[in-house]
Amino acid sequence: MEKKVLTQEEIQSLKDIQSRQQTLLSMFGDIEYKIQLLELDKQSLKTQLQKQVGDETKVAKELQEKYGDGNIDLEKGEFIPVS
Repeated sequence: MEKKVLTQEEIQSLKDIQSRQQTLLSMFGDIEYKIQLLELDKQSLKTQLQKQVGDETKVAKELQEKYGDGNIDLEKGEFIPVS
């Protein structure tokens, strides 16, 4: 089988396609890296949220045991019992 030589335009076109493919692969890698960092941040926030909910539950229980059922006006610092 006889070898055939590509034209300069064909070679350049293939090189351009290869270059764009490498750029896309690099960009996808960057995006995936950023996604993983965001997932780590999200997990950290979930841990903080769990602690927050635990703290809220603890304080609410302590206040209910001390004052009973009612509402709290934080602006005035008053407890208003439920009738």
